[in-house]
Amino acid sequence: MVFGRGRDQQKPDHKAIEAKIDEEMHGLVTQLTNEITFHMRECGLSRAELATRMGVSPGRISQILGGGENLTLRTLAALATALDARFDFELSSLKTPDEYTSRGGAGSAPTANHHSFPRAQHSENAPASRAPRRR
Repeated sequence: MVFGRGRDQQKPDHKAIEAKIDEEMHGLVTQLTNEITFHMRECGLSRAELATRMGVSPGRISQILGGGENLTLRTLAALATALDARFDFELSSLKTPDEYTSRGGAGSAPTANHHSFPRAQHSENAPASRAPRRR
């Protein structure tokens, strides 16, 4: 007897969407942790010192920077406060300029800027394929 669709019986479109969401989330977490690590390095701040500033254990900082979890906005705000910094986000279209102009839109589209954070391209551990940030 089947009462509904289980996760393994979802439509292929839904599985593809879930895979894209997982990929996007992994990219965001990677860039966020790279950015935090870079900022800590720039400030000469250790994980233990960051933990003290946040009022958490050094193990918790390792969990956060390990990238294996979904960071909440509250955690990001706590990190920014402890680092005496702020996160700067930008949402850009992944469409190419041709997709905009072919529909008769005025002007050109913004360049795809996938998960761009201002200093992340300078991190030693950051992927080299990251596009520079537009202002």
